[in-house]
Amino acid sequence: MKGDLRSDGILRLDGVVEGAVRADEVILSETASVEGEVFADKIIVVGKAKGTLRAEDVVEIREKGYVTGQIITKRLVMASGGKFDGRIEMTK
Repeated sequence: MKGDLRSDGILRLDGVVEGAVRADEVILSETASVEGEVFADKIIVVGKAKGTLRAEDVVEIREKGYVTGQIITKRLVMASGGKFDGRIEMTK
């Protein structure tokens, strides 16, 4: 899908998105791929993300998750096997 997604509550993505994603919580499943910006209180990455992840609370990169780009968050949790290539900005 090309375009922006916006949702209240939890948004679980299982496909490919090119654009901005906004929700209270965003979960990128193992089959998900996002290229663009993701804005949420909590972001969980099991699939792939390329761009900027901006979380008010926490970004979690799970075992098979792969993030390329920038992460802006208060807390970062990365499981063994998770991959990150980019820049991290820790906020207060």
